[in-house]
Amino acid sequence: MQRTTHRSLLLARPVLVALAAAVALTATSCAKSEDDAAVGKKSTAAADAGQKVAEPKPGSKTCTVDAYGGKKIDLKDATVGFSQSEKEANPFRIAETQSIKDEAAKRGVRLLTANAQSQFSKQISDVQDLLAKGADLLVIAPLNSDGWDPVLQAAAAKKVPIVTIDRKINATACKDYVSFIASDFVEQGRRAADQMIEATGGKGEVAILLGSAGNNVTTERTKGFKERVAEKAPGLKVVFEQTGDFTREKGQQVTEQLIQSKPGIKGIYAENDEMGLGAVAALKGAGKKAGDVKIVTVDGTRNAVQGVVDGWISGVIESNPRFGPLAFQTLDDFTQGKDVAQDIIIQDGAYDDGNAEQDLGKAY
Repeated sequence: MQRTTHRSLLLARPVLVALAAAVALTATSCAKSEDDAAVGKKSTAAADAGQKVAEPKPGSKTCTVDAYGGKKIDLKDATVGFSQSEKEANPFRIAETQSIKDEAAKRGVRLLTANAQSQFSKQISDVQDLLAKGADLLVIAPLNSDGWDPVLQAAAAKKVPIVTIDRKINATACKDYVSFIASDFVEQGRRAADQMIEATGGKGEVAILLGSAGNNVTTERTKGFKERVAEKAPGLKVVFEQTGDFTREKGQQVTEQLIQSKPGIKGIYAENDEMGLGAVAALKGAGKKAGDVKIVTVDGTRNAVQGVVDGWISGVIESNPRFGPLAFQTLDDFTQGKDVAQDIIIQDGAYDDGNAEQDLGKAY
């Protein structure tokens, strides 16, 4: 993915994100107690919760400022614009935005932010506005993968480098944008399938609560799940697929329909935690008991991991939202003229009944 020197730099800098509440509690405690011990465990877990870069694949492509057509600048003298895609009701987006803000403050970088409130047309105008306000560099969390030509053309005219996080823009790397930083979504789908196979014994009917249409996350998480089920558990049948738009409310509504149309459903794969928690609410409303329907989700929010502890969710595949340190390190390296990877893939963990309670402090 990168030259050895740059790869070593990234791999040598694991991101350590501490939970301020846990640190504060530990600092102000005067006596040892069971609560103190719990706080200590939470702090330790939180310290291990930052993003870590996976080993680059052989032959992975890189980008430089010269190849991109930009200019070398000192990041401390630059203005960075950040475009968030979705309203911050989702814990993933809350943690993602806070991570960007925290890292900008830590580095003393001027940051401009905008939130598209889950409206793609607004996100396009948001980014155009960030450019108009003087953003020298852009970090974009795209709502959709397509439809970015107006922004890409405007950024190219001003030679403003773009780093995308979490979702991919369908464009040309090192021409339209510099780097894409995200998890391996196909692999997330495969790992979710592994958890579902284990939870169900590899037999029965399962449903998929799809993410929103028009982005690579939904497509790839679905692809990975179906491929692994077909490979390892042909007795597990996907009999229902419907979008829950990555929201808790829609996930609940779709699951209520699912229970009516497929009363014998054995498992639900929710392509994010919010939809999975909506599914839990629907099952509770229908009088189901914890574990009656096996639920596997993707993200790693605190509420979902607590759902594993409580027995309502069988497993959670992590998708780490703490992009700030890695995004700014990528921008810093790029603007200094170093090679950066066109695709920077993050290692993700997982939660199940064996580690959920112990690792709850890693969740966000």
